[in-house]
Amino acid sequence: MAGGYVLADSAPGAGFDWSFFWHYLFAPSSTFLDGLWRTVYISVVAQLLGVVLGFLIALAQRSRHTPLRWAGAGYVWLLRGTPLLVQLVLVYNGLAAAGVYRFNDVRVAGVIVLGVVQAAVLTLALNEGAYMAEIFRAALDAIDPGQAEAAHALGMTPAKTMRVVLLPQALRIIVPPLGNEFNLMMKSTSLLSVIGLQEMFLTAQSINSATFKTFEIFLVAACYYLALTTVWSFVQKFIERRLADPGRAAPATPSFRHRLTGGARGERGVLSTGDIR
Repeated sequence: MAGGYVLADSAPGAGFDWSFFWHYLFAPSSTFLDGLWRTVYISVVAQLLGVVLGFLIALAQRSRHTPLRWAGAGYVWLLRGTPLLVQLVLVYNGLAAAGVYRFNDVRVAGVIVLGVVQAAVLTLALNEGAYMAEIFRAALDAIDPGQAEAAHALGMTPAKTMRVVLLPQALRIIVPPLGNEFNLMMKSTSLLSVIGLQEMFLTAQSINSATFKTFEIFLVAACYYLALTTVWSFVQKFIERRLADPGRAAPATPSFRHRLTGGARGERGVLSTGDIR
């Protein structure tokens, strides 16, 4: 028993089943593909919501109104200071047990959204919002204050200053740490198994329980997680190029190996997730 899961070994002396491994790697079952699909769409939706929420929290932290600043700081303190696993259990199981709210299946645009999926997306987005708030706050603080002052002198409203002057520059700064955050998001979906959501990890666990091919099936899952993060590295590079400032000399482009394995903390003056976490 490990972490609540029975990790059964293959028969003694059976060795590694290469045929099983290659079969599930290149011709996975529909059940495994369903788990993979849930991992992808939950990650994307939760990350998008987390980015929006993080931006709003960052604005609250920079507000002139003390209650908003305290609320933003309290949110970040609470969500970053507690484990995601605990948050998942509290939101899905705790709220129902306390009689506060129970996540029931709902139909949206003809599609049934399971209650457990709703709880998963909500919790991941709330958690991600706390980290994205700090990333946005640091990015906005990195912009020369004189630019906002010049915009105000030209008669721009605070909202227009943020939209036209500050936010475009902040977006260029946050792309690298955003890439790290989304990598973490995709891998964090494996924690959703604790609330019974059949994402890729729990699907692999179910296959393991039926076949006793522990090492083989979890190695397949690891390969698919690696494939997802690798594809995202290309997407991140594309976004960085699209957001690059044409009026400035482009910084040295990191190699593909560097992009996959990461670099030194704070290298090239780029805000890194490690600086936030």
